[in-house]
Amino acid sequence: MVTDDLRATMVRDLRALGREVSAYPSDAALFRAVPGITNTGGTLALHLAGNVQHFIGTVLGGGSYTRDRDAEFNRRDATRSELVAEIEKAIAAVERTLPTVTKEVWEAEFPQEVGGRRLPTRRFAAHLLSHLAYHLGQLDYHRRIVAPGSGTAGTMSLSEL
Repeated sequence: MVTDDLRATMVRDLRALGREVSAYPSDAALFRAVPGITNTGGTLALHLAGNVQHFIGTVLGGGSYTRDRDAEFNRRDATRSELVAEIEKAIAAVERTLPTVTKEVWEAEFPQEVGGRRLPTRRFAAHLLSHLAYHLGQLDYHRRIVAPGSGTAGTMSLSEL
């Protein structure tokens, strides 16, 4: 049951991420620097799509995605359509992987050390969901700053759960 709840919420937030990216008025606006904000919307989208594909799809699910974390934070030429395609790959990784995770895997250590720590898979998965939601909110604010009047993209839709 927890697996399905985690999957549903993560997919909901990734779909919202895709809507947020699509709501930017231009590809350039995704990477527009804003004083006092470290990461642009484009950077956050690259980071979130890469993070989910790596930790859920590859580490937990045995997929073949190869992460380039440095590029997530340094690339400035991705288009909205490229980012949405990466987000769709992240959704596919979640949909493919999470239903296969057994109770034993949830209780075991996550297969990769993260931040110098070994955590139970269930706790690290909760962290991944929280990380996604945190950065999704940052991206929403970045979009609203660079595109005043752009309104909501339906970021936290309860109807999608």
